[in-house]
Amino acid sequence: MSEEALHNGISYVPVATGEDSSTNANSNCQSQDQQQQQTSEQTPVKKREVRVWCDGCYDMVHFGHANSLRQAKALGDKVIVGIHTDEEITKHKGPPVFTEEERVKMVKGIKWVDEVVLGAPYVTTLEVLDEYNCDFCVHGDDITMTAEGVDTYHLVKSANRYKEVKRTAGVSTTDLVGRMLLLTRNHFHQGTAEYAIEKEENEKTDLIKKVQKLKLSSGSSNMGQDSAAKNPCTGCSQFLPTTQKIIQFSDGKPPKPNDKIVYVAGAFDLFHVGHLDFLEKAKQLGDFLIVGLHTDPVVNSYKGSNYPIMNLHERVLSVLSCKYVNEVVIGAPYCVTEDVIDHFKIDVVCHGQTPIALENGKFDPYAVPKTRGIFTLIDSNNSMTTELIVERIISHRLEYERRNKAKKKKEEAIEAMQHAKQTQKAG
Repeated sequence: MSEEALHNGISYVPVATGEDSSTNANSNCQSQDQQQQQTSEQTPVKKREVRVWCDGCYDMVHFGHANSLRQAKALGDKVIVGIHTDEEITKHKGPPVFTEEERVKMVKGIKWVDEVVLGAPYVTTLEVLDEYNCDFCVHGDDITMTAEGVDTYHLVKSANRYKEVKRTAGVSTTDLVGRMLLLTRNHFHQGTAEYAIEKEENEKTDLIKKVQKLKLSSGSSNMGQDSAAKNPCTGCSQFLPTTQKIIQFSDGKPPKPNDKIVYVAGAFDLFHVGHLDFLEKAKQLGDFLIVGLHTDPVVNSYKGSNYPIMNLHERVLSVLSCKYVNEVVIGAPYCVTEDVIDHFKIDVVCHGQTPIALENGKFDPYAVPKTRGIFTLIDSNNSMTTELIVERIISHRLEYERRNKAKKKKEEAIEAMQHAKQTQKAG
């Protein structure tokens, strides 16, 4: 090796006598490639975790909220949900139906949620995304604004840290509130009228008397019924169930051979924190939890009035979104029969503290599991019921109507501005 080469820091691969230099160089390169491949196999490069931020009120959590979070989870690895306080919601929208503690618990119960943060700002900031190491924010394609009419996502949109997912058509908190206030029944009718919403004029129930007692204005009689409304949040639209949607919500995993299978059945209408606590307790009794959902006519036979508020298809998705639930039986028989127990290989049958209505006023629906010694009652230590939710809605009826009217007015103004800008660009 020359002194010049040493001085320049150049190293040479020595070539043995009689060997072709190009052949030796090629073999040396192959050896280096093999070493690099072995090293990369031993120490794989760790993929960076993508954290997704979602925020909102999450009041009266339904399968539309869950579907939004499911879509958000598909865009990353972890979903962090920020929830607004009662004070913030009241300031910008009006009083929430559920308390912040109840709303936090409900969101934590959704299977696609990894973390929950209470006290998220109403206007999503870059600082909050950075504080929780989130790459971007995800929200549905509906409009959300402050009390002053400001787009709550304008900051993250400007920074290109915002992604949009499709809103679930046919369900909204407004629609559900409308069903409760108007005591509609056609949302669970069969055939072509199954999803129609109309006022039930002849319902003479205690709930109607409570509404009448409040002496409320007649101007609210169409709330939740305006199917012609342009806005997707303040008008009713039809929820069209598909097998694809059920597949998206389902785990699709059968029980393992040695799993202890727990079965519960009921209406699970307006899926709420009482249901959530009950299912958590039920899941603790085994490994695989199956929920049987009664049909709409069956629920109506033992609940009366306009129950269920949500039809069977809506209730299926609501229950499937719960992280404690492994499987749902759609249209389960009211009586837990030997066939049901044997078919699903059920080890434990549970029921909560609510009264058990006899089938046809004669037969105990849990007679068979009781005879087999596999029936147990669960105390969820939560007194929330669907009826209590309806009571809350009725007692605050005027406030909810004012809230929804104000929301609709702001959203229509924003839509008009956007339309004007598009027309100006096109011209």
